[in-house]
Amino acid sequence: MSARFDLSLYLVTDSEMTARRGLVETVAAAVEGGVTMVQLRHKNGPARMMVEAGRALHALLAPRGIPLIVNDRVDVAHAIGAEGVHVGQDDLPPATARAILGPRAIIGLSITGESQLAGCDSAGADYVGLGPLFPTGTKADAVRALGEAAFAAIRRRLPCPVVAIGGITALNAARAIAAGADGIAVVSAICAAADPRAAAQALRAAMDAAREKSG
Repeated sequence: MSARFDLSLYLVTDSEMTARRGLVETVAAAVEGGVTMVQLRHKNGPARMMVEAGRALHALLAPRGIPLIVNDRVDVAHAIGAEGVHVGQDDLPPATARAILGPRAIIGLSITGESQLAGCDSAGADYVGLGPLFPTGTKADAVRALGEAAFAAIRRRLPCPVVAIGGITALNAARAIAAGADGIAVVSAICAAADPRAAAQALRAAMDAAREKSG
């Protein structure tokens, strides 16, 4: 694990799920519960709205030493001074994102299956988001869940840290760690929770216990 970031409990935001409580309020509570990284994901909103949300989150997270990662939008990450960006297979390649954001930027890359290993520039990424591990309803266009065996096989071929994503809850987080994940990424498990702080605490406790068990 890089000293620059900790993938243990990685929160990916959802503007619709956090609308009633508030994005910053939700993230603040989650951080109190043990979140170690935050990704701003705002798929359908205008860039200006994403920049405003990103600046508010960065003001919250930076003093706490928690990296803010922006989903897809390298331009937004650059504009708000975020610690990094997370790109998909159809976005700018990691090397290009790094050229724009600088050598210290944290660059994440999504991989959803073995077929993407041959052509992906995983060596240019600081970490890989691998999944969906379990079935998920958060993303309407999500591909079929990998399952633990396929996840573990792909993870063994990746040279960088891996965060598992997709359908992860406090009840199955231990299975993600057992399959080789360095951390877990969640959306609805925190964003849609009645108590984001308590939800984060439960996830962190489950993950920490699984790490201790695996040795």
